[in-house]
Amino acid sequence: MKGCVFCRIIERELPSRIVFEDESILAIEDINPQAPIHILIMPKRHYSTLPECDDAGLLGRMVATAKEIARERGVEEKGYRLVMNINREGGQTVFHLHMHLLAGRPLSGKLG
Repeated sequence: MKGCVFCRIIERELPSRIVFEDESILAIEDINPQAPIHILIMPKRHYSTLPECDDAGLLGRMVATAKEIARERGVEEKGYRLVMNINREGGQTVFHLHMHLLAGRPLSGKLG
């Protein structure tokens, strides 16, 4: 989508530190990390937000990618957090579907 910062990263118009890439997903280091490990995992196809995406296989692949990155970074057993902010009231600021993987320190704000 024209003007979307993540689409521009996917198209290599903007630089990024790529952690993982396959035919449908790109994972990059967050440029403003909120934890020692902060990875953004996104589909290459543009979906503005989660309600636009009906591709359960793609969503499952995003979670599987996060799991593999956590294993590679040595935090699979210690723990990590996966977050998807959905629409404005859910805290979404970049309107290209993406998931945050946060790890590397104890994370506050228990949800359950």
